[in-house]
Amino acid sequence: MRIATYNVNGINGRLANLLGWLGEAAPDIVCVQELKAPDDKFPGAAVRAAGYGAVWHGQKSWNGVAILARGAEPTETRRGLPGDPDDTHSRYVEAAVGGTIVGCLYLPNGNPAPGPKFDYKLRWFERLTEHAKTLLDSGAPVVLAGDFNVMPTDLDVYAPERWVDDALFRPEVREAYRRLIEQGWTDALRTLHPNERIYTFWKYFRNAFGRDAGLRIDHLLLSPSIAGRLVAAEVDRDVRSRQRASDHAPVWIELAEANAASPRQAQRPRTA
Repeated sequence: MRIATYNVNGINGRLANLLGWLGEAAPDIVCVQELKAPDDKFPGAAVRAAGYGAVWHGQKSWNGVAILARGAEPTETRRGLPGDPDDTHSRYVEAAVGGTIVGCLYLPNGNPAPGPKFDYKLRWFERLTEHAKTLLDSGAPVVLAGDFNVMPTDLDVYAPERWVDDALFRPEVREAYRRLIEQGWTDALRTLHPNERIYTFWKYFRNAFGRDAGLRIDHLLLSPSIAGRLVAAEVDRDVRSRQRASDHAPVWIELAEANAASPRQAQRPRTA
């Protein structure tokens, strides 16, 4: 089973990019972020025509998350994180797909930091961590995937010294990510590539993609009951190089079947 996360940076404006990649990669489950569209503008017909059922949580102009399932209909289990009934941002949706619980998230950027936006980011992270604990306690196979807007270590950013005061790299945010992981989650990409500089995002400015001046901010976290099935984790870098591309590239993992005792295998080479 292949599960992916992809910040599309506007689903209607980049629908052709998304559909093209879906046709090529054929992931079984996809978490999509930054829809930048209200619920009634989600391109459900086009997604269904591509062979995917979907649940989504949209918002006009900003945010928005969705879960797509190939040849299946996701069963929505949660819309929005618990803990703040006044939070109107569309940043979290959760669904059951074939016995797996999938949480798709778009964590706040938080800049400028310090400031109200950074405070909101830390509060949102706390709520995510609290909810993640309940998911772990359930014992169900769970994947938390999306744009976390955090580079966990120096290895996840092309020039760490330039990002020390940024909300994506400040110590408070990295500490929040560490606390989340220490609940028992497996960071899939980093687990299979422990010493590599692998990026998932490149700014549009200053030829960042051409210089490979990137960040790793899109993550897939696995609960203990599913982590042992991890056999591959990669970034489809070439998608970022295409016309009208998002500034993110899709990230995907491969899981062995639940009844297969497969050791972790060598990964498919990444395309440049």
